Amino acid sequence: MKKTALHARLLGLVLVLSAAATQAQDIHFSQFYMSPLNLNPAMTGVMNCNHRFVANYRNQWSSILGPNAYNTYSASYDQKIAVGRYDYFGLGGTLWADKAGESEFATMQARISGSYAKKMGGYRRKAHYLVFGGDFGVSQRSINSQALRWPSQNNGAGQYDPTQPGEDIGDPNFLFLDMSAGLLWFSVFDEDNNFYFGAAFSHLNRANQSFGNQDIPLYGKFTLHAGGEFMVGKRFGLIPGAVTFFQGPSFQVNAGNSFKFLLGNSRRYHQAFQLGVWARMANKLEDGKLIDAFILSTRFDYEQFTIGFSYDVNTSSLYTASNGNGAFEFSLLYKICGPERRGVYCPNF
Repeated sequence: MKKTALHARLLGLVLVLSAAATQAQDIHFSQFYMSPLNLNPAMTGVMNCNHRFVANYRNQWSSILGPNAYNTYSASYDQKIAVGRYDYFGLGGTLWADKAGESEFATMQARISGSYAKKMGGYRRKAHYLVFGGDFGVSQRSINSQALRWPSQNNGAGQYDPTQPGEDIGDPNFLFLDMSAGLLWFSVFDEDNNFYFGAAFSHLNRANQSFGNQDIPLYGKFTLHAGGEFMVGKRFGLIPGAVTFFQGPSFQVNAGNSFKFLLGNSRRYHQAFQLGVWARMANKLEDGKLIDAFILSTRFDYEQFTIGFSYDVNTSSLYTASNGNGAFEFSLLYKICGPERRGVYCPNF
């Protein structure tokens, strides 16, 4: 039991220090398609309704770290505003927070986003749009330096001695500005069939991330994503998707498909259930690529409400410690819809 607890503490320290060493890689959600404003600012206002509220929660490594597991929270709101006969403005705001490990390494960000959707051709039931987007935010990063354990606090017998002096962190709490920009193309063929692809570049200003008197700029992040919805039967459809992140020396790919089943007998009241299987691949820095996890997901749509749940099954070298338990996520989405007498159908995010 003592050895297991020691391994858990060591793994927690490695995970936290790895986040700092890679200059604090961004948060991510396995259900990236249900966190649109965190994925690409160009997705602001891209919806079939007038207003959208989204909440996301992710818990990771609880099987190893227990109460010190990584927790990520996000909430967003966005709306679309008609411009002329066919185009739209999108306006939105996002607030997210992330806390990792026993040292409470935490980030909180509040940002506003905007987009402009320009119709490139077609008509309501079959149209093509190009969307430009950007966001601006303020972030706070902090760490509980008193909870850190340093090599200098080893008593020489392999035991931790809290009475021994550790190392000093000059600024355990600081603010920085952050900016991102993105593009999105989507095509709709009718109310139930569409595809899209987009790109975003985050951290344009590369803010300093040092807790001390050093210059450690935040790596810029380049995101590529694509997906769609294709009804292959009267009550059955396929919803494939993929996203790739490049940030400094790291990259990650999430790809998979959800199977959609329409429920109920009325098209007026939208009811649907989804089951999905996804895979996440990442690089192991100098050791090549690996399949980090398989992701099982569900989603239930009832009129303007959407509830999503996913579970990551860990398959990396941490499998021995985690027993395959990676992360679980919960997502909630609510739309406020009004009469739509103009414009175009959009993909369902």
